[in-house]
Amino acid sequence: MRIGNIGGRALLITGEDTGIDIATASEGVFGPSVQTLYDRWAEFRAWAARAPLDDAEARHFTPEEIDAPAPAPRQVFAIGLNYAEHAGESGVAVPEEPAVFTKFPTSLTGPVTEVTLPEGNVDWEVELVVVIGREARNVPRENAWEYVAGVTVGQDLSERRLQHVGPLPQFSLAKSYPGFGPIGPFLVTVDEFDDPDDLVLGCSVNGETVQSSRTRHMIFSVPELLARLSAVAPLLPGDVVFSGTPSGVGGARRPPRFLAPGDTLVSYVQDIGRLTQTFVSA
Repeated sequence: MRIGNIGGRALLITGEDTGIDIATASEGVFGPSVQTLYDRWAEFRAWAARAPLDDAEARHFTPEEIDAPAPAPRQVFAIGLNYAEHAGESGVAVPEEPAVFTKFPTSLTGPVTEVTLPEGNVDWEVELVVVIGREARNVPRENAWEYVAGVTVGQDLSERRLQHVGPLPQFSLAKSYPGFGPIGPFLVTVDEFDDPDDLVLGCSVNGETVQSSRTRHMIFSVPELLARLSAVAPLLPGDVVFSGTPSGVGGARRPPRFLAPGDTLVSYVQDIGRLTQTFVSA
């Protein structure tokens, strides 16, 4: 199942540019906000499995109408250095514990956006993003996927100067400028994948591939991350987890390469879709 947030309304996606309005089809039982679905995710999944949707009227939409599939999470977790090759290119040892920070929810946007570049050096980081579907506390890793509503594509855009200013890193602040958290285009439920722990992901700048990997190369898999996070902080329905980026970031290149006005960044995860960000000067 694929869920989209189209113009502020939750749609069951039926085609590349079509979907069924969930609030209309359920006669107001669910929706129209996609964020409210996660608080009743099990109930919603049961309704979607039995609802007579074949005769429901489909709505057409454009890529520009698609918003974030989890636009207002209460918590956004993010993981640094979760691929060994990325740790290596960053000049640090492979972490023994997940490096956790947050992106502020106001940075989240939909999949097709124009991003204003702040002063500094803005870098790309393609990631698999997880959306929580039920409250998770002390989740055992072997059952962790059961707590996931679905996954989507994300970009953890990062301004590297601010990130490293001062005596301590400023990860959260440097990664939370407006537009620095595009996610989408749709939420895809885990049952749609043969193996949700092994998905191809990557991104390109102006058509040149800059990142390409598979999620099986994560140091801490999604189930491991959810087990460790939920052992400390309850994960709430609709929360978002950025699971880390592979190697190929601009700051690790020699010479470093950062995003500039006029650049187009395209990010993808296998069987989920693409993000497209264009960049302009302030």
